[in-house]
Amino acid sequence: MRSHLAPFLPGHPLRTDQPVGPVSAAPFGSAGILPISWVYIALMGASGLRDATAAAILGANYVAARLDAAFPVLYTGTDGHVGHECIIDLRPISKDSGVTVDDVAKRLMDYGFHAPTMSFPVVGTLMVEPTESETLHELDRFCDAMLAIRAEIDRVVAGEWPLEQSPLRMAPHTADDLLGEWDRPYPREMGAYPVPSVRASKYFPPVSRIDAAYGDRHLVCTCEPLEAYADA
Repeated sequence: MRSHLAPFLPGHPLRTDQPVGPVSAAPFGSAGILPISWVYIALMGASGLRDATAAAILGANYVAARLDAAFPVLYTGTDGHVGHECIIDLRPISKDSGVTVDDVAKRLMDYGFHAPTMSFPVVGTLMVEPTESETLHELDRFCDAMLAIRAEIDRVVAGEWPLEQSPLRMAPHTADDLLGEWDRPYPREMGAYPVPSVRASKYFPPVSRIDAAYGDRHLVCTCEPLEAYADA
């Protein structure tokens, strides 16, 4: 925060001499954050917290072990293990294939996953943080998806698909994509149902690939004009 922006900072809910009103009834933000944390700790207890932490760390190391041969894993300790998060490094793969972390993130939607944290704390990586509630079945489903995506990357490298017309770069695949004309070098089924498990519970993204960076830099307001609010 710089000094010239100070007059525009949110004010205290009980003070009327400030130019900008509050953004929360609590002076320092959401009043629910600390009670939620306290209740979680109180309900879990010492042994529960220990078990939850151990399960989360075990899950992250399981993912790292299954994916390490296909994707480099960053920040392993001297014993080769990770902490509660597994950071998958896409940078060398991007250099060799042109496939970016964005391509992998979008393709994961076709496999039924919201992408893990992307490009943090390292640009060009995916940070996987399985919680203590993730089952082995779900961890395996994610790892199977990532390994299938790696196989797709290998097919791009082998020249089977041009990158721009690959299921990675064309992801995610919407229902409209599949119902319309199809001129892509891979079958429709690979676009929408890359693994059999998604047939039982398929999520179709409402929109396909967009230029997110352009959208971030060129904001468009879809609100009514101010005159409309004045008339109301």
